Amino acid sequence: MSRKYFGTDGVRGLVGQYPITPDFALKLGWAAGKAMASGGRASVVVGKDTRLSGYLFESALEAGLSAAGVSVRLLGPIPTPAVAHLTRAFHASAGIVISASHNPYHDNGIKFFGPDGKKLPDAVEAEIEAWLDRDMVIDNPDRLGKVTRQEDGRGRYIEFCKSSFPFGLSLEGLRIVVDGAHGATYQVGPAVFTELGATVIRHACEPDGKNINHEVGSTHPESLQRRVLEERADLGIAFDGDGDRIILVDHRGEVVDGDDILYLIARERQRAGQPLPGVVGTLMSNFGLEVALRELGCDFVRANVGDRHVMAALEERGWTLGGEPSGHIVCLDRATTGDAIVAALQVLAAMVGGGRSLADLRAGMGKYPQVLINVRLAQKIDIKAQPSLAQAVAAAEAELAGQGRVLLRASGTEPVIRVMVEGRDGVLVQRLAESLAEAVRNGL
Repeated sequence: MSRKYFGTDGVRGLVGQYPITPDFALKLGWAAGKAMASGGRASVVVGKDTRLSGYLFESALEAGLSAAGVSVRLLGPIPTPAVAHLTRAFHASAGIVISASHNPYHDNGIKFFGPDGKKLPDAVEAEIEAWLDRDMVIDNPDRLGKVTRQEDGRGRYIEFCKSSFPFGLSLEGLRIVVDGAHGATYQVGPAVFTELGATVIRHACEPDGKNINHEVGSTHPESLQRRVLEERADLGIAFDGDGDRIILVDHRGEVVDGDDILYLIARERQRAGQPLPGVVGTLMSNFGLEVALRELGCDFVRANVGDRHVMAALEERGWTLGGEPSGHIVCLDRATTGDAIVAALQVLAAMVGGGRSLADLRAGMGKYPQVLINVRLAQKIDIKAQPSLAQAVAAAEAELAGQGRVLLRASGTEPVIRVMVEGRDGVLVQRLAESLAEAVRNGL
């Protein structure tokens, strides 16, 4: 679908610059409300992360939704997957999240979930965009939507997360550093692990509205690595600003990324005798994950980058497990969307269930050396229309001889070609990546 306002995950941008402005948020709330209420009275749950601008956009959305005759439950600061869960739990018409995920505080965004707790279908986004192009007309005063604060939203979500952890197991004896990225998980993350018995050390759990994701969280695990070693913890858990990404750190201070986590969960599902026909990764998933899953007898499929594409591939095949190296992990047998806390609990269950450390569990998968070079060009180009590049890629793949892969991918937002090569031989991988990058520069 060609979108005028919506990107790959709602509307996002710099606060104060169109469309991330209060007047647009007001109109977006009204348009979404009219689209949702087309079949009668509707209700919406609204959550946000800890950005200072969240107050502004919460109020604007609230007014727009009410003007469209939609009732609103305000959840306050709460993870994105919590909004997905509570949308279903309250039988709401939709869920709205005010967040820019892992971006800095001066960005913000607005994204939607449908009544099933999944991202909105393209057809519904198209309907909202159609309403956005109309004049805003407020409903009759007797039909305006009511607005309430849902004070127990966090507690409900905490219980949901705990229900994804096997009954009979406990985290007692585990010492965990929890990095909340000064974001939406700063309360519920530590609470979940504490209530399951762990000793929790809070890290980056003091939001001030402007420090969200700043040198902390899943995109900056360095401070968590240091803290895990200082505290002599069993592991560290890093979330991003809205709580749908997770990166782990083992007791040695080494990062465990989304590929590692996918492998650990897949192996645990198999060990527990649960059906697992296949796993969905992305074009950026390490070749070592593909090899390790193959050794487990598990199919592996690559989707385009982005959790929306991972979800589509899972639903198309009827599979339940997928994710990205960045830490978006989707367990459709536990939740309707990517949920960092739920993913963490699946790994913790494997640790305590088998009496093994995180470092031991990840030892079954070896990462292949990977080199990524971003080649900036004067203008965007169509890679597929360059025969010389196709020949260069074919030659590189021939040298890898089935023990690696080559990926050339154009950035969707800037004139950059991403050249990625990975394989068993690190020296060969580096040489091939540099050669392909040079071919991109010289051939265009």
